[in-house]
Amino acid sequence: MKIGVKILPKSEVLDSQGRAVESMLKNNGRAVHQCRVGKYVQLEVTEANESKALALAREITEFVLYNPLIETFELEVLKGQ
Repeated sequence: MKIGVKILPKSEVLDSQGRAVESMLKNNGRAVHQCRVGKYVQLEVTEANESKALALAREITEFVLYNPLIETFELEVLKGQ
């Protein structure tokens, strides 16, 4: 089963990459209200049970993929992948 992990900086954390993208877009006539830059990780686990697969993905994410002091994460089951 494939699980997607979306990791973004917390809203109160200065996102210098996001600000750089915002500035570049504005300077090129494509202004946006806000841009946050994060990372996306796709895990393929052997667990077939959805709730167990999500629990395993959460455990992996909390262990190594994100920093709880400055980031948040969301998990999603990827269907038809």
